[in-house]
Amino acid sequence: MNKPRSNPHDAMPMKGVVSGGSIPGTSRAAFTLSHADSVLPVLIAVPHAGRAYPPDLVEKMRDPIEAQRRLEDRFVDLVAREAAAACSTSLLVAHAPRAMLDLNRDPHDLDLSMFTASEADKAAMRRKMPRGPGQSSRSMRGLGLFPRRLPGVGELWRGPMVPQDANRRVAAIHAPYHDALGKTLAQMQEIWGEVLLLDLHSMPDLPARLSGSPPPTHVIGDRFGASCRRDLVATAIDTLDRSGIEVAYNRPYAGGYVLDRHGDPRKGVHAIQLEIARGEYLDAQTQPDKARVSIQAGFVAEVVRACGAVLAGRADWPLAAE
Repeated sequence: MNKPRSNPHDAMPMKGVVSGGSIPGTSRAAFTLSHADSVLPVLIAVPHAGRAYPPDLVEKMRDPIEAQRRLEDRFVDLVAREAAAACSTSLLVAHAPRAMLDLNRDPHDLDLSMFTASEADKAAMRRKMPRGPGQSSRSMRGLGLFPRRLPGVGELWRGPMVPQDANRRVAAIHAPYHDALGKTLAQMQEIWGEVLLLDLHSMPDLPARLSGSPPPTHVIGDRFGASCRRDLVATAIDTLDRSGIEVAYNRPYAGGYVLDRHGDPRKGVHAIQLEIARGEYLDAQTQPDKARVSIQAGFVAEVVRACGAVLAGRADWPLAAE
């Protein structure tokens, strides 16, 4: 196992809270980065729980309440905050809502049919956007960089979007968030040698399996092995399994752009996505249940401790037989 490059207590000059980016139409920062005097090489990030909606954005929504309920990883940041505090690890939380811009999408993943612009203007918008793979199946389904529609809800917006808004949101939210995430991982790697990003999300409650066994309540994703070292993934799954949790691996969620961009196991930067079913910590009115938030935070903290111990080279966590 790799050892830290230096004593983390001597070399971690990052403690404190930093806000970055901005949400157009508000006075709010796009995200908050809380640096801990961490004893583990793990960063928790929450890209989809933002609730700072500009008034003009809400006015443009066809059904603001339903769209917000469906798009948000609702209140999973509360789980993340409690988990990060419990295991003294750093935390990055986005405040910009997913309805405004999806931080788990490539900035080039656009559905240009949702914009009101001439072909020349759309071509100019493409040139201003960072290079990328182009439109994906997600954006074609309405869930690209700028969400357009949802199953069972339909179109989210009363009218089309203008290219200037797109460029403004990318510059104010997407670029600074991912810059901060990348720089923080690099700083941590200077200290530890290898680091882990735990990208925390929530999901709708899943249906029962065809076998009749209970549905998974937690899903671990690693882009089918591309974003994380195998033993770290095994440690995360085993830790949840030991708590009696029904865990799935890469199905139905394997991770997205965050893992693609920041996970690079060959260079010592590992990234895992963890999805938690919302029914595990929200009540029937989709409000946070304090006791169950704490339970889920405890599970997340255990995953952080177990994976962090593996990376720090002091793990004696027995893994289930493969």
